[in-house]
Amino acid sequence: MAGNARHRILDGALDLLRAEGGGSITLEAAARQVGLTKPGLMYHFPTKEALMLAVVDHVADRWEKLLLDRLGRPLETASPHQRIRAYVEVALAAPFDRADFAIHSDAHYRTALTDTWVRRIEPWIALPDTLTDAARARLTAARLLADGYWTAAATGVFPVPDHDRAHLLEVAEELLEDETSR
Repeated sequence: MAGNARHRILDGALDLLRAEGGGSITLEAAARQVGLTKPGLMYHFPTKEALMLAVVDHVADRWEKLLLDRLGRPLETASPHQRIRAYVEVALAAPFDRADFAIHSDAHYRTALTDTWVRRIEPWIALPDTLTDAARARLTAARLLADGYWTAAATGVFPVPDHDRAHLLEVAEELLEDETSR
């Protein structure tokens, strides 16, 4: 039951960020959002820092699950092209919203929160030095295309029309072509 309560609190905290006009995550607001008292919430998350670390980890969990599902194999066995392809496909296909963006962007202002993103997502996008410069550039361009797309979709600022997404996937696929297969 405790795990279920933690999950409910984390989802409630994200709902605060989805609220019209945006919301803020405080211990009081998060407790109220899920029908707990502040002391009840503090049983699971004794400080706002603990809550925020858990929220970032919760969002990173979702990203990792989506990425692993798309990859279809253990991360350690995937090539850089396969990892970046999974990243691009998730970024262009999964529904992201303002809560995802807020958690991702706010995390970069606090080292402990940034460390969570780096630890969880960097293995997907890190490129080995053994790749050619051209391959590194193509994979990086594909990742940046994906980052721009999911950011626009999540924020609603300059969103890409749905009918253009398939064409973006085609462009990304060209960038992701492994030069050894040419």
